[in-house]
Amino acid sequence: SSLIQSVLKLIDLLLKLYALYTPLFFLNNIAQLLYITIYFSYITLVLAGVLSNLAADVGYVLLIPLAGIIFISVKRHPIIGMAAAFAGVSGGYSANLCIGTLDPMLGGISTEAAKIIDPSYIVLPTANYYFMFISTFLIAIAGTFVTEKIVAPHFENKKYTSDHEVNLEHLNRKEKKGLIYTLITFLIMVAIVVIAMVPENGPLRASNGDFLHSPLIKDSIAFIFVFFCILGFVYGYTTGKFKSDSDVIKGISDNIKTLATYIVLVFFAAQFIAYFKWSNLGQIVAIKGADFLIAINIGTIPLVICFILLASLINIVMGSASAKWALIAPIFVPMFMQLHFSPELTQVLYRIGDSCTNLISPMMSYFALIIAYFQKYDEDANIGTIVSTMLPYSIIFLIGWSILAVIWIMLDLPLGPGANLFI
Repeated sequence: SSLIQSVLKLIDLLLKLYALYTPLFFLNNIAQLLYITIYFSYITLVLAGVLSNLAADVGYVLLIPLAGIIFISVKRHPIIGMAAAFAGVSGGYSANLCIGTLDPMLGGISTEAAKIIDPSYIVLPTANYYFMFISTFLIAIAGTFVTEKIVAPHFENKKYTSDHEVNLEHLNRKEKKGLIYTLITFLIMVAIVVIAMVPENGPLRASNGDFLHSPLIKDSIAFIFVFFCILGFVYGYTTGKFKSDSDVIKGISDNIKTLATYIVLVFFAAQFIAYFKWSNLGQIVAIKGADFLIAINIGTIPLVICFILLASLINIVMGSASAKWALIAPIFVPMFMQLHFSPELTQVLYRIGDSCTNLISPMMSYFALIIAYFQKYDEDANIGTIVSTMLPYSIIFLIGWSILAVIWIMLDLPLGPGANLFI
């Protein structure tokens, strides 16, 4: 009888403790869930910004203002969301899970620069793929950390102005149908490419059956162009935006206008590289520079860090990634080849420095647009506001990315398919 009473008292005590601590436990779980949700929203925005670079500069004009609207809809300061999206779009410009438009562009310039030393050298668009794949997650995590620990506390209690009500509309029936048809078309095209690539004698393989030097890799720009043209046509026709061939031509001509600046840039960049090669100035600078670096003997890792810092400083005063690389590649690629650095390694070091300071460079082509986005919710926002907000991202990205590069070199990992660190 006494044993039963003791057991009953123990059960009663446990029930009281359960009744006392269950609400606290429940509330704690809810708090943790909200905290995880906030983190997830940040990392999603940063990651979406990085991946948006697959479609060139669409992230600047679409994702960043959309991030502000999304944060307003959940009663949070819109500049927090825009800062996270801007960090991914601009700070992670070189990183991606897929081969983007920047890879073949820089690879072509690196190839011409490498030919100053080795006329047969080719830098493929996949030259930095492994490194940039891992960098995507590094940027997403680092961007999330900075947003939560530095940017969000600064803006969380500040008021923002908005001259319109946020009205997030759902996709209509035609738009949903267009997305579904576009996805189906994309999967069909991917299946066709896979079928043409898998067999050793497939039509998209190289003449010797090699994958890396196949038309799909070497001429990736043409495939990207065809893919997006077909997908755009399917979506436009399904949603009714394209009702005739004249609508397609008008859409193409409107977008071609945006390429005018790039075409002019590429023309003069090609002339610069050609004259640089013809004058043999590249070989002279490369040999003399290599001799100087060998003489001072600062070591591989310090040299890597110095070049990343140099690229980041150049980026502050010169905006275009391709223009800067066209300017310095004919000098540094041959010079580092004399030190047995592969052109792929020199290119990836440049991409690190170039991306990290995009966020704080007034020379970046979209910087004025970012100011306009910020001023929509903060009338006093100016260049100083952007720089002070994004500076922590630049510093953390630069430190984290440089550490990743050093670890990569110490482990002697390939930068991409068939792309080694040294030659």
